[in-house]
Amino acid sequence: MSIQLAEPLDNYFDISNGIDTVRVNDCFTPSATVHDEGGTYQGLAAIESWLQETRQKYRFSSKPLSIAKKGHQEIVVAEVSGNFPSSPIQLNYAFVLDSGKIQSLEIS
Repeated sequence: MSIQLAEPLDNYFDISNGIDTVRVNDCFTPSATVHDEGGTYQGLAAIESWLQETRQKYRFSSKPLSIAKKGHQEIVVAEVSGNFPSSPIQLNYAFVLDSGKIQSLEIS
C-alpha cells in the first residue's frame, strides 16, 4: 500500500533514504527543529549534519506505512531498517508544517 504524503514530508523521506535529489533546505524552514534520540538539532546546518551522521551510523532506510493528523501535527508511522538492534522497527515521525515546509520533527 502506498500512502500520499505532503511534498515536504515526501522530500524528507527521500533525503533520509539517501536520495540526493532534494536538499534539506528544500523541505525544512531555516529555524526548523528536529528531536531524535534525546538530541535537539535546530537550523538547517545542524539538521543536515544530524541527518548525515545518522545515515552513516545506522545505514538505514525508512518506508512510510501510514499518516494521520493529530491537531497541528502530521504523524507518519514508518518501518525503519538498518544497522541497529531489533531492525526493522516502527517509528513515529511527528511533523509540524509551516508555509509548506517542515518547522519541527520529533522522531519516537
